[in-house]
Amino acid sequence: MLLICAYFFGAELAAVYATVIVALALIPFFLLLENRKLSADALVPVAVMTAIAVAGRAAFYVVPGFKPIVAVIVLTGAAFGAGAGFLTGSLSMLCSNLLFGHGPWTPWQMFALGLVGFISGFLGKTKFGRKVPVLAVWGLIAGFLFGIIMDTWFILAFNRLSPAAAGGALLLGLPLNAVLAGATVIFIAVFGKPFLKILERAKQKYGLEKSV
Repeated sequence: MLLICAYFFGAELAAVYATVIVALALIPFFLLLENRKLSADALVPVAVMTAIAVAGRAAFYVVPGFKPIVAVIVLTGAAFGAGAGFLTGSLSMLCSNLLFGHGPWTPWQMFALGLVGFISGFLGKTKFGRKVPVLAVWGLIAGFLFGIIMDTWFILAFNRLSPAAAGGALLLGLPLNAVLAGATVIFIAVFGKPFLKILERAKQKYGLEKSV
């Protein structure tokens, strides 16, 4: 829909409007969390997982696309719920961009990774949603979902609005998105089980049996 509007009304104006809309889309999620009146104990795991996600992104800085950050958010959402997943995802991008640089892409990244965490939270409530193979499959999808959202920002921001240019931009981003999706699967497959055990103990320690 954004690309169609941009095609008819101009990329520059559409890119600004789209970024504002994405930024505003973050507000209901944060208001929802505000209304939940989370305790300080409930925020401790979110802060820890945010720090791990930021550190993971920084540690693999030299390898384009191959990052554990999406895997960390998937596991956080599955373990602690949709609210914690969204909060950890959005804050991870906000904080890590202090290292990598902020710009008009930041709200898009916050929304994209927050959405991954939010969906992961609902997946974690299902019967098989915390099984590592299930989370790995979702991680594969989540990696591409994050990439496609960011490709949409690129198309709007750099006026790639014709079908050929937009298609070219999506194809150009496909290898990097595939690397991110593959990395997410690998990290979940290798570290998912021990991570989930640690997070489950954290839930018991901080009395977070109800999903955040």
